[in-house]
Amino acid sequence: MARIAGIDLPNHKRIDIALTYLYGIGRRNVVALLSTAKVEAFKRVGKLSEEEVSRIMKVLDKDFKIEGDLKIEVAENIKRLKEIGSYRGLRHTHNLPSRGQRTRVNARTKRGRRQTVGAMRKDMRAKLTTPAPAK
Repeated sequence: MARIAGIDLPNHKRIDIALTYLYGIGRRNVVALLSTAKVEAFKRVGKLSEEEVSRIMKVLDKDFKIEGDLKIEVAENIKRLKEIGSYRGLRHTHNLPSRGQRTRVNARTKRGRRQTVGAMRKDMRAKLTTPAPAK
């Protein structure tokens, strides 16, 4: 099992698919990465030599920002947006979608479970509407 940037890549997958397990590497980046490292995309991870793995790691270190560094940069960008008080920063602060999606009926994963507002239980409604007995 090849270990690149602290992530174990599965042996049975092709290298072009397995590299997408790294945060910050997508299908488009893989093509450029493998051509720069001079590794065939159809090779399986288990069949890679130590030299090929080291070439891939060198290209990743030199040309790409991945895993922890990229996550830190994204977090800093969001923090900057919040500090300057931009609209996107306010959306992040309020835990709402920040890229223009509608929130009236969707966005349940971002907003959380539904919270009913203004509805009472039936037994409470009955107590409030019936007059109190006369003494």
